[in-house]
Amino acid sequence: MSRPIIAILRGITPAEAEPVAEALVEAGIDRIEVPLNSPDGLESVARLVRRLGDRALIGAGTVLSPEDVARVAATGARLVVSPDCNPEVIAATRAAGLISIPGVFTPTECFAAIRAGANALKLFPATLLGPAGLEALRAVLPRDLPVFAVGGAGEANLQDWRRAGADGFGIGTALYRPGRSAAEVAERARTLVAAFDRSSAP
Repeated sequence: MSRPIIAILRGITPAEAEPVAEALVEAGIDRIEVPLNSPDGLESVARLVRRLGDRALIGAGTVLSPEDVARVAATGARLVVSPDCNPEVIAATRAAGLISIPGVFTPTECFAAIRAGANALKLFPATLLGPAGLEALRAVLPRDLPVFAVGGAGEANLQDWRRAGADGFGIGTALYRPGRSAAEVAERARTLVAAFDRSSAP
């Protein structure tokens, strides 16, 4: 079962990326983002595409320009995530046939992203807006447009975010920090997956 959880592997190295990503997939998280400001971020993305591209949605984060999009597309990755709402990046992503998830915070940014063709929205930093803020945004956003809460969502509050209208989550340091072993990431991933499944129960 594919869950709408994106593991954000900020700061990971190419040598760490494959065992950590394998651990995530085995634990039930099959959407993986390597931010481009990680050491040799593109190399990590390329390795994960080769190793897991048939079993997971692999992508890059902190994608800030159309040039970045072109480099990501060349790896075979399918997902582009940004911290901001840049219509040029969204357009380049869609033109390359990739999934676009730009970062948004305000209604103006949300609708700018929608008009530019975003596939989903990354509410960031979600902790500042909170579930109540998302609930207010959800009153005006298209119901069929997925919203991912990123920054501030975790095992303890997934249910609050889901009630507020979050469709999915981007999870960073709660899963991975530089130097954390694949075994520890796997344990954290299993705990998170169990919490997500509980939050999905009727």
